[in-house]
Amino acid sequence: MVSRTEAARDDRGPGRASALASRRRPERASAPELQRAWEVAAAVADPEVPVLTIEDLGVLRAVEVDASGVRVTLTPTYSGCPAIDQMRDDVLLALTAEGYRDITVDFTLSPAWTTDWMSEAGKAKLEAYGIAPPTHRAGERGGPIPVMLGVKCPRCQSLRTREVSRFGSTACKSHFECLACLEPFDHFKVH
Repeated sequence: MVSRTEAARDDRGPGRASALASRRRPERASAPELQRAWEVAAAVADPEVPVLTIEDLGVLRAVEVDASGVRVTLTPTYSGCPAIDQMRDDVLLALTAEGYRDITVDFTLSPAWTTDWMSEAGKAKLEAYGIAPPTHRAGERGGPIPVMLGVKCPRCQSLRTREVSRFGSTACKSHFECLACLEPFDHFKVH
């Protein structure tokens, strides 16, 4: 809301001040309230790799809390990700269970998600779960192309592995076999 003092200072007239007031964002929540909403949304598990949270995965991009409600912004791992609707529903359920109302979940495709956004804790969780984490940074377009020397087996740590299929249990993963321990495993592709 624009105060009378602000309206008096606006040299474009009181009508202009009223128009500006109607376009102002609602008052923002306190830092602890914003932190609480972030923590609730961040704890939502990825539906395809439930050992990861959406924060670990790096798809949780923003949480805003103000008088009009909560707005969460997610970036899908790719534009056709089948899990994004489930992520949205799970975020809505988690925030509703914590007493939040008027929740909006938006999606943004720009900038595009990259495995560089995954947390180090998330990569460690993947490995402990038996999925080889991304092996290098996605890099910049037009930059050097990384050479993939080997994917480390998450079970025995051997680099003696081979790709069995470019596509694993989800589009984000490829399927590998360890030549040392002979165990199959998924590898989270670098995007």
